[in-house]
Amino acid sequence: MKQVVLIFAKNLIHGEVKTRLAETAGKDVAFYVYKELLLHTKGITKDINTGKIVFYSNDIEAQDIWSDETFNKQIQMGNDLGERMQNAFEYAFKNGYEEAVIIGTDCFELTSSIINDAFSFLKKHDIVIGPAKDGGYYLLGMKKLYPEIFQNISWSTANVLQQTLDNCSKKNLAYHLLQELSDIDDEKDLVKTKLALINEYKAIDICL
Repeated sequence: MKQVVLIFAKNLIHGEVKTRLAETAGKDVAFYVYKELLLHTKGITKDINTGKIVFYSNDIEAQDIWSDETFNKQIQMGNDLGERMQNAFEYAFKNGYEEAVIIGTDCFELTSSIINDAFSFLKKHDIVIGPAKDGGYYLLGMKKLYPEIFQNISWSTANVLQQTLDNCSKKNLAYHLLQELSDIDDEKDLVKTKLALINEYKAIDICL
């Protein structure tokens, strides 16, 4: 079974990452936190025994943390998040992969084991979803493309997960929910996860 992890990553550009966090904690903090999130995501995916494709938000970076020897590199294509994810899955399946799991780069709680579990549950389910505590999801897995999964979704809202599950039910797709994890979007999320990196970054002005 040919498997692949699809990683959606924003280019690490100061002032353009973690914008909600930047609104209250500052652009320097947002840049630092996102850099740590990218390193975490690379760390948990580099040794997984699957294909690995990084989909950049803007431009492909030749020399960055994503080694060309380990990660294939592509650019996200589409007008919204749903279109971009759908196109990423389509790219994977057109290139011979039979099981694909997509993740973002916003979750310090995500582990290699959880990603491997997602592939295991795909053996008996059409869809695997990792629910996020903010009402979205941190992982989505499938073994064939279901475009309907990405339709009529209010992206970047607390309704994403439920609307996705509703789409699964309408298509009679068997789905499995993984454990619920926290994404990092704003200061409150940082506080909830009690990140050690907060104390490491001296310029952070966040009251724990």
